[in-house]
Amino acid sequence: MDPQPSEVVDAINDISGRHPGHRAAHAKGTLMAGTFTPNGSGLTTAAHMQDEPSRVTVRFSNGGGDPGIPDYAREGRGMAVKFYAPDGSKTDIVAITLPSFFVRTPEDFLAFTKARQDPERLMPDYFAAHPEALPTIQAFLAMGPPESYATAAYNSLHAFRWIDAAGDSRFVRYRLEPEAGEHSLSDEDAKARGRDYLQEEIAARGESAFRLLVTIAADGDEVDDPTVAWPDDRERVEVGRLVLTGPDTERERGDDVLVFDPTRVIDGIELSGDPILRFRSAAYSESVARRTAP
Repeated sequence: MDPQPSEVVDAINDISGRHPGHRAAHAKGTLMAGTFTPNGSGLTTAAHMQDEPSRVTVRFSNGGGDPGIPDYAREGRGMAVKFYAPDGSKTDIVAITLPSFFVRTPEDFLAFTKARQDPERLMPDYFAAHPEALPTIQAFLAMGPPESYATAAYNSLHAFRWIDAAGDSRFVRYRLEPEAGEHSLSDEDAKARGRDYLQEEIAARGESAFRLLVTIAADGDEVDDPTVAWPDDRERVEVGRLVLTGPDTERERGDDVLVFDPTRVIDGIELSGDPILRFRSAAYSESVARRTAP
């Protein structure tokens, strides 16, 4: 049985602290405005993947739940995109800088998060019981801090079914690649740039751009387990270009609540059976309820 969303948020808070008004995870972030222009791949009937550009709101973030953590801290980074499609519908992509996820079920997520509260004592036993987590942890340890949010690549981790005009379908995973290239820093260089260097740099950068690609699953690829990365030789198709023009000054002002939810899909896109993906919406709702509470 899945844990209660409140249990999961409590476990995250036990690591990062409780910070009223902030998200439980990815608490420190910055909003950007931009436009997405599809290239008419024909892989899905989704409204934002046809001919007309869509306005987007993008949130770059650090992975932890403490909004005061310095940008040079060792963390995964996030890029969440909200598409305002020409037909008035909305859909989201949530992606991080890791190639895969470290757990495959909500129960495992809760166990992993609780083990992080006493890592020296509890983590060895967790990894012994969950070897599927090791590739993601190894990838995390090998990553240096990014030079900029705009010089990191982001992966959706979860698979989604794309359905085309003929009714044919395929499972895909999203990847956002920076046109500026991927560039990281040493820990020392990142620290020298200051506590908020990522926030400050992206706000001052001006225009930046990403290519949105989908990796297409082959027969036999695991589509419901986010701990399994697909082989590098899978077909990858560029489906559009995302251009960021500067900070978004409209959202999250006053009582505005902005939520990026990967289960918010529109006609032409369906969820996989991934249990982590399907649990996210309930966990986000719990986090929203807490950060908007009086």
